[in-house]
Amino acid sequence: MFKKYAYAWITVGFFLFSLTGHWLFGWFAFVGEQQSHGQSVDIDAYLMEMGRDTFENWQSEFLQLLWQVVGLAYFLYIGSPSSKENDDRAEAKLDALIRLNAGENAEAIIAEIDKHFMRTGGHAGPYAHDLETRRGPERIGGAT
Repeated sequence: MFKKYAYAWITVGFFLFSLTGHWLFGWFAFVGEQQSHGQSVDIDAYLMEMGRDTFENWQSEFLQLLWQVVGLAYFLYIGSPSSKENDDRAEAKLDALIRLNAGENAEAIIAEIDKHFMRTGGHAGPYAHDLETRRGPERIGGAT
């Protein structure tokens, strides 16, 4: 789980580290300001000020970035000419061409290609390029 979602876990770690640092240094600044004015340190006033500052930062930075990255990526994925729907269509056409030309060997060739590109559940994984560089009868399904 950690390896599969490493980017998310690192992002959560950075977020928690920065949020903790923001509130910790905010506390030191708040205490110093209260003492310089000769006032007692009031935790309720600190929580109100830090909550306001935190949400102000989130509104101007986090939500804006979230919308730009997630929102635009979502719309790119569902409506763009480069979205996955077109990949599926092209893959189906290629599978049909292999079936037309390879006859009885078609399913074995398609299965070998899917295995090589780790194509399971509709999602491709990383692959090695050694199969792409080989030529001759040892290439996928004996095709050249």
